Amino acid sequence: MKKKNKIHKNVKKFLIVPVIMSAAICLISAAIAFPLLSDAAALSNLLLSDKQVDYSKSFENIFVPTTNDEDTVDASDVEFPSVDKQFGELKIKNRNVNTKLFFGDGSIPLQNGVGVYAGSFIPGYGKTILVAGHNNTFFNGLKNVKNGDIISIATSYGNYKYKIRDTKILNADSKKAYDLNKKEENLILYTCYPFDTLGLTEKRFFVYADKISGPKIVGLYE
Repeated sequence: MKKKNKIHKNVKKFLIVPVIMSAAICLISAAIAFPLLSDAAALSNLLLSDKQVDYSKSFENIFVPTTNDEDTVDASDVEFPSVDKQFGELKIKNRNVNTKLFFGDGSIPLQNGVGVYAGSFIPGYGKTILVAGHNNTFFNGLKNVKNGDIISIATSYGNYKYKIRDTKILNADSKKAYDLNKKEENLILYTCYPFDTLGLTEKRFFVYADKISGPKIVGLYE
């Protein structure tokens, strides 16, 4: 009987120890793998999920089309847009660019259209207007533009046209890309380059255009 009990204890020991060891290994492996799996799931959701944040209902539209063809417009009649507000539309005929124009270049503007960099100006101020857009959505059509093409911007206080004079591919941090202190009104559009790529790139595609029509905003400092 004692011999049988000893055998029974040895069998239990032989079975239990491997089970405990296996369970411990599984727990350690899971702890190591969990962060990696979480990162992979997050990336998968970002690229594939149809439950991403919906920005399409998160902005105010203050744009009302106008037929105003005057040479000037009083500053008191201009509602300067705050960040994330749509205040116009931007089009380039026959180049597949036809989009909402926002003030600001954060998530809401760039998910729904293109946006004026808040450190630049809006049309009519006689300064540099710097507009950003994604290369695989609203500004994808910039790959088709040519010198001489006309960019149209419609706002509630006037309609503007700018003639393209040049395009450039520059580094994202290039200090030669634009001059926000320029005295003449000019329009610069830019997007990531190459076109049709996902995510930020090291290069930017710039489109340079000069104002050819549209009212000047007066009474700014009175």
